[in-house]
Amino acid sequence: MYKLDIPLNLQDKAAIERRRRAEEERQGRVFNSKYRQIGIDKEALDEQVQDRNWLEELEQKRANAFAQDAIRNDRIAQLLEQRQENDEREYKQSLNEYRAIHQQPSAQREWDLNDPDYLKKDMPARVSDDDPRCGPASLQKFQGEDLNSRARAKYQKGQLREWSRMQQEAQQRAQQQEQAADRLFNAKQNDLDQRALELQRAEDECQRAINQSIRNYNDALLRETQERRAWKKRQEDYDNYAEMANMISCDLLTENPDQAISQFGPHRVVPDRWKGMSEDQLRQIREEQQQQIEEKKRRDEEEQQRNNEWDRRRHAEAKAGMIVEKQLEYEQHIYDRDVYNDNQRLAKEQRNLKEYLDRVVYTNQPTAAYHLQFNTTSR
Repeated sequence: MYKLDIPLNLQDKAAIERRRRAEEERQGRVFNSKYRQIGIDKEALDEQVQDRNWLEELEQKRANAFAQDAIRNDRIAQLLEQRQENDEREYKQSLNEYRAIHQQPSAQREWDLNDPDYLKKDMPARVSDDDPRCGPASLQKFQGEDLNSRARAKYQKGQLREWSRMQQEAQQRAQQQEQAADRLFNAKQNDLDQRALELQRAEDECQRAINQSIRNYNDALLRETQERRAWKKRQEDYDNYAEMANMISCDLLTENPDQAISQFGPHRVVPDRWKGMSEDQLRQIREEQQQQIEEKKRRDEEEQQRNNEWDRRRHAEAKAGMIVEKQLEYEQHIYDRDVYNDNQRLAKEQRNLKEYLDRVVYTNQPTAAYHLQFNTTSR
């Protein structure tokens, strides 16, 4: 007779589901004591995120600066190494050229003894039939007297003198060339030292410039932070002053009868024609604000003087406190010992009381089912 299997309406079902989800969300908020009592400070969280982003950006800039410095140092080291290799290569090349030009084997003093073509260059024992060195029997002139000994001796002395002169000249040229090579080497070494000093000086100047730029950057960040704080302070003061001015010049508090005179009488004004306060009133307010600013500056200076005075007093009190510190430590030690003894006594009494309550008073302990009946709904 009755239709008991009628399906629920979709709207009713959705409403029931919505109320169920709302009840679950409400239970989550109500049973969460931390969220219910403290809440969430979104402004503080946003400020922390902004500070963290600023610190990360600062760290990234610092890392980039150090990376650029490392790259520049690597380039300077490569240039120095390349220059040193070029200088060594030029010195070795000039030394080999000097040896190839001025230190030939034929210029040695004992070359006539060590010449492999000595026999080819020497005059043979017999040149012709009328060679005066040969004897009548073609046995190279066996005679008891050398007819050409005097001329030969003279020629040999002249040849020895010529050889001696040539050797002296060769030695002088060798000494001069060696001195020139030494001067060239010393000049090149001095040039290398000067270049190294200039590069070291440039590196020091660059390092000082980097340090100065880092200090300037830190100072700029400090000034920016101070300016931002000052700007926030000025904005707050400006907002406070604006709020005060709005409260003073609002339509409900001050109405200018000269600018909004009603036709129904001088004692009535038209609200939509009112233009605000007069210049005298504004000037008075600005003067009052200037006086307040000066008064605030004076109070700040007095506060700074009081702080300085308190700092001096704290230093004096700290010096005086160091004298009685040991006495206080001794008294604290005695007090801690007394407290420890009292705690031991109270703990013993508490254990005795707990044992008495557990054995005599609290005999009927609640079960888990008793606690499960609480906090089942948020209502």
